[in-house]
Amino acid sequence: MSKLFSPAKLGQVELDNRIVIAPMCQYSAVDGKATAWHRIHLGNLALSGAGLLIIEATAVEPAGRISPQDLGLWDDETQAALREVIEDIRHYSPIKIGIQLGHAGRKASVSAPWSGGKQLAIEEGGWQTFSASNLPHDPAERAPREMTAQDLARVKQGFVDSALRAVALGIELIEIHAAHGYLLHQFLSPLSNQRSDEYGGSLDNRMRFPLEVFRAVRDAVPSAVAVGIRISATDWVDGGWDLAQSTVLTQNIEAAGGDYVHVSSGGLSPLQSIKVTAGYQVPFAKALREQTRMPVIAVGLITEPQHAESILQQGEADLIALARGVLYDPRWPWHAAAALHGAVQIAPQYRRAEPHGVKGTVK
Repeated sequence: MSKLFSPAKLGQVELDNRIVIAPMCQYSAVDGKATAWHRIHLGNLALSGAGLLIIEATAVEPAGRISPQDLGLWDDETQAALREVIEDIRHYSPIKIGIQLGHAGRKASVSAPWSGGKQLAIEEGGWQTFSASNLPHDPAERAPREMTAQDLARVKQGFVDSALRAVALGIELIEIHAAHGYLLHQFLSPLSNQRSDEYGGSLDNRMRFPLEVFRAVRDAVPSAVAVGIRISATDWVDGGWDLAQSTVLTQNIEAAGGDYVHVSSGGLSPLQSIKVTAGYQVPFAKALREQTRMPVIAVGLITEPQHAESILQQGEADLIALARGVLYDPRWPWHAAAALHGAVQIAPQYRRAEPHGVKGTVK
């Protein structure tokens, strides 16, 4: 029997299978509000047959957007816009829905990737960024402002408020974004955090703010809502955040009531050196899985169904997340089910598309 198509649980959230659609920024919102693009894009992925769909990194305040076109969930208007998208999905798909809540910190105020992805000047619609310390992501960029105690309190409350808005929308899972060089990762890494107060220096101090945010969200939402974290297991830079520190953070997240850890890497420094190959991040997931009882999600150029199945069968991860692969092939779970003799949920409107002679694609 295929492990990929066996049921799984993240906290109290039950999934039909172990395929997760990872959060992927679309840079298509207007003033933080979801648009018709999100309805089309997320609606398409919701019909993929995956067990879980995680909505892209969603800013908890306007200054936390990566770009001016980033999705947000910080007020009634952004909540109402996202409600329309989710209601449409719910009408046609049984897929479980999560959302990744984040703050870009010093990596905010940039243009969309297809416009260059460079930091925007204030006169271009950019804004002053802030971070753990006043160190820019790139030396050529405008430096962020070091966060004050008031900033820390405001951002933490922003995560809580956005999480409560997500719960009000019926979202079943919340993922705290502490990866890819964004704000919480900026506190974790000694490359970006050079504070001299209780939020900088030692590992315990650098973990303090991310853990405060996580605990605040976990305490604020119902136990039926799964709360997990996405981390970069390494900065890929000597002297930066690494697997040993990620292990300690993961154990602290578990102790704080975490329901899973989603393991990625990189994003903190432009000096990173990564040899990108299929499944290149899976060893980090495997290493953390050996140190926690929480389910571990692996991601990173996992494009072949047999590869995904092998990762699960060998105990390297509990679930498989797809990003670029599912953008290229939005019916990846269908094709994986056909290849592995599994079964996925398919909308009745699409059942005529089932290949003749292929067993176990529909349930």
